[in-house]
Amino acid sequence: MRTVFIHTNEKQMIGALVSAHSMKRNSRRPESFEVKIIRLEDYPWYAEYNGRKYLREGRAHTWDMSDLQTFTTLRFMPPELMGYQGRAVVTDPDVFAVGDVADLLDRDLEGKAIGAKLRAGHKGYADYIATSVMLLDCAKLKHWQVRAWFDEMFEMKRDYEIWMRLGYENRDSILAIEPEWNDFDRLTLATKMLHNTKRRTQPWKKGLPVDFTVRKSLLGFLPPNWTPEGLIKRVRQPGAYVSHPDPRQEQFFFALVRECLDNGTITTAMVEEHMAKNHVRADAMALIRSVPSVDQVLGSLRAEAA
Repeated sequence: MRTVFIHTNEKQMIGALVSAHSMKRNSRRPESFEVKIIRLEDYPWYAEYNGRKYLREGRAHTWDMSDLQTFTTLRFMPPELMGYQGRAVVTDPDVFAVGDVADLLDRDLEGKAIGAKLRAGHKGYADYIATSVMLLDCAKLKHWQVRAWFDEMFEMKRDYEIWMRLGYENRDSILAIEPEWNDFDRLTLATKMLHNTKRRTQPWKKGLPVDFTVRKSLLGFLPPNWTPEGLIKRVRQPGAYVSHPDPRQEQFFFALVRECLDNGTITTAMVEEHMAKNHVRADAMALIRSVPSVDQVLGSLRAEAA
């Protein structure tokens, strides 16, 4: 069994559907794997924790169901959904296949349980693991129990940040995979998976009010990455989403949306509904009609490199 899972909530559902389309579209062997979306709304117990305190960065934070990224712990659910069998790739909803995800599913894990990108130095950790894209050998992850571990965060026994970077896993069970499988806001000929990870510049959000929180140092004169975890708080970022610095990534996303409209994966009514809810930028339909095709966007990369 081989499945690609994309985890999301309602706010990022358009991104998740586009991501799912990109996985099949850009594979030479689309029949060799399934694509499934894990929706936060299908697990109503998450909402039961709204307003309660949980452990994050060494201190108590309030679980806020209105935050953009309430779905992130769902990335640890695929082994359970697979019956702890087979292989899975799990991605954020803002990750779009440029290369062939079947090649990642075939990747030799060298006997390890998890393949993910090493993000050395992020948040001050030399061995920080980016779990936003992971290759999983589900049979080796029978200890992953999302509901129980989520409960532990509210019992102040499990720190969200440590969990997110696989800090509770045996480091010998993790293989560092090529960074192109989780390329942060970089679209090149080498890119396998484009991850629009800088939330404020996500291409489908320009002009919308920001709906996520950020780390802030309580010391003021030190940035969060230099401040002890106990002196960090999370605040709602003011202002609005802005343009992505790479127009080609915006074109790539909206060209994929146009293909989704053409094949019925997404409907015009769905896009308009998400525009009305401030999940998708107000000029989305105009952009969908005006951008080059996916092949033209990727062709421009090849032309520049020639």
